[in-house]
Amino acid sequence: MEPLRIDIQSEIGKLDAVLLHRPGAEVENMTPLNVQRALYSDILNLSIAQAEYEQLSGVLGRLCDVYEIKELLVRVLEKEKPREDLIQRICVSEDVTSYMDELLDMKSEELARVLIEGLPARIDTLTSYLKNEYYALYPLYNFYFTRDAAVTIGNQALICRMANKVRMRESLIMNAIYRYSGAFSCDVTDVNDFQGETSPVIMEGGDIIVAREDILIVGNGVRTTSQGIDFMVERFRRNSPPGRYNIIVQQLPSEPESFIHLDMVFTLLDKDKCMVFKPLIMQANQYQTVHITVDDGVVTSIRPVAGLLQVLKALGMDLHPIVCGGADEWDQEREQWHSGANFFAYAPGKVLTYARNIHTLDELDKCGFEIVKASDFIAGRNDDIVRGSGLCAVTIDGSELPRGGGGARCMTMPLSRQKVNW
Repeated sequence: MEPLRIDIQSEIGKLDAVLLHRPGAEVENMTPLNVQRALYSDILNLSIAQAEYEQLSGVLGRLCDVYEIKELLVRVLEKEKPREDLIQRICVSEDVTSYMDELLDMKSEELARVLIEGLPARIDTLTSYLKNEYYALYPLYNFYFTRDAAVTIGNQALICRMANKVRMRESLIMNAIYRYSGAFSCDVTDVNDFQGETSPVIMEGGDIIVAREDILIVGNGVRTTSQGIDFMVERFRRNSPPGRYNIIVQQLPSEPESFIHLDMVFTLLDKDKCMVFKPLIMQANQYQTVHITVDDGVVTSIRPVAGLLQVLKALGMDLHPIVCGGADEWDQEREQWHSGANFFAYAPGKVLTYARNIHTLDELDKCGFEIVKASDFIAGRNDDIVRGSGLCAVTIDGSELPRGGGGARCMTMPLSRQKVNW
């Protein structure tokens, strides 16, 4: 089977392939003591979270090719040199080199499970006893948010240097998958290869939106630093074909924690529609929007602009904003907290979202979107609506998954999209 050519030129093009990770025992391997370390706002009920996730993966499985992280990781671990390199990088970065031989002796399927679900610590030294830690390798609680550890732009995979060290292993695994699984054809840049331990260069995929072939929108906040954006601009400048490119930077608040990424306040729905958290995107505030222009590989301009929607309109993307939570400010805040602005487009004007954000769904309905339950589509109903030419929002249940701090876009890594006829 030929490797899939990574090809992402927009946020909304018809989806051909996507990368997912079904939440497993790693989510359940959590206690109130480590919930803050896991970056969650609460403890998840795994069985309910999995049932909700099956709706997401079930819909996408009927619409495009689905690749699974764990299966690809096993393929990497079947290869001796990539296996050794990955285990060494993980053990060094997490200061558990004494476990290297134990890990290398495991069968590939078991090793893949341990790298995701966690490895209990051996209490066989005074140091390990005094550390009072149950895990040598912590579970990857956040790995079902596949968006964050790597970014696909054009035919490139950018492996992110994440804000929290607890998520470093996700990036290392994604690097190995893109380079060595044999599933993908793309150029790979691992930001971690270029940075020291204390480097301020940090970025995560939830802050990075490929709006159009020539427009990249990036959030600047607690998970993506200005230095991280400078790194991306430099790579973008070097690797892109000749022409004019625009990088739009939107500053984000550092709190509340629901503002961790740009895609929690702004996502694209169609060629002419977007979902916004109104107080940040449409109202006056202290957070800057900056337009960086790159002409034929040279940064020619860095300047402030009036706002995200305004600069996009000037660049030919005249977007109608649909307001997360509707007209009431209280509802806006409540539904933004539960990822009400975090939409994933599987085609122009066709999106996935949570069913719980009823005021946001009302706004979609007013704008012509037909609302379809994921369970109905999976069961074979409403096929004409979901696949047809009209506007559509497919809703998945979301009582548990949002507790992890993300929505449909967070849980999906697009690999290939069809070209949009702008």
